[in-house]
Amino acid sequence: MKHFADQLVGAVRRCRTPVLVGLDPRWESLPAVLRGHRDGRDLAAVAEQYLAFCRGVIDVVAPLVPAVKPQAAFFEQLGPPGMAALAQVIAAARDRGLLVILDGKRNDIGSTASAYAEAYLGPSPPSAWGADALTVSPYLGADSLEPFVELAVQRQAGIFVLVKTSNPGGGMFQDLVGCDGRPLYQRVADVVQQLAARTRGTHGYGAVGAVVGATYPEQLASLRAAMPATWFLVPGYGAQGAGAGDVRDAFAQDGLGALVNNSRGIIFAYARPEYRSRTADGDWQQAVESATRAMIEQLRAETPAGKL
Repeated sequence: MKHFADQLVGAVRRCRTPVLVGLDPRWESLPAVLRGHRDGRDLAAVAEQYLAFCRGVIDVVAPLVPAVKPQAAFFEQLGPPGMAALAQVIAAARDRGLLVILDGKRNDIGSTASAYAEAYLGPSPPSAWGADALTVSPYLGADSLEPFVELAVQRQAGIFVLVKTSNPGGGMFQDLVGCDGRPLYQRVADVVQQLAARTRGTHGYGAVGAVVGATYPEQLASLRAAMPATWFLVPGYGAQGAGAGDVRDAFAQDGLGALVNNSRGIIFAYARPEYRSRTADGDWQQAVESATRAMIEQLRAETPAGKL
């Protein structure tokens, strides 16, 4: 196995794109052909269709993109059937050669942080879930991050730490200015950059990455300059309003350094006007492919990803 960041570099270069497809299944948004006449209150039936839907997305995007990002919450809300489906989604993605970043935003202190890391990071076994990387919250402090960093390095996995998130309310705490005149997110970025530099692979990026939202392009640019060893996971593209121009400065000059996530804009593309007119509901996978290819081309045309 290779260092996680080196795996990521290889996968992005192989596909010639930084597109990350988010797997966020929502019952009311699933194509009618999958929902059928099933009762949305039947958690086992919903979980079965979430699995079928995510497998269908994976089948389409596996030849096109380097990685997928399952959102744990949509599976957790279904209880045990949902968690069983999540495990199968992760396995299906890995079987197709995709890197899997589990969006769980986990953290705690001491042995609890270690338990989260043991559960999610690295191949299965020994990990129960077998994710290549996990999103992590930093707000319990540096000692809460260390168990994740240690195990990520040991298992050739990675973590992405929340630094500047894409949601409108993120600034309530992240933008608070300290006595040094700097906002809190910049101080978090300093810690993440130090951890990334300490865990560098052969391509210069660390096993510790940062979540930095596309909806704040100015901060994205300044953080890129301040965090040269840190791979960015960039949410906010598509349904949250950001476009290719907004994520341009997330990249290093060679087109590496960032994964740009798109969830609803790709997986539910069949419902978008530009695809609804030319794809039948039963052919929703064609819309997924078309939306994925469109995003790939947009990033190639408007960002350094065109150099990949």
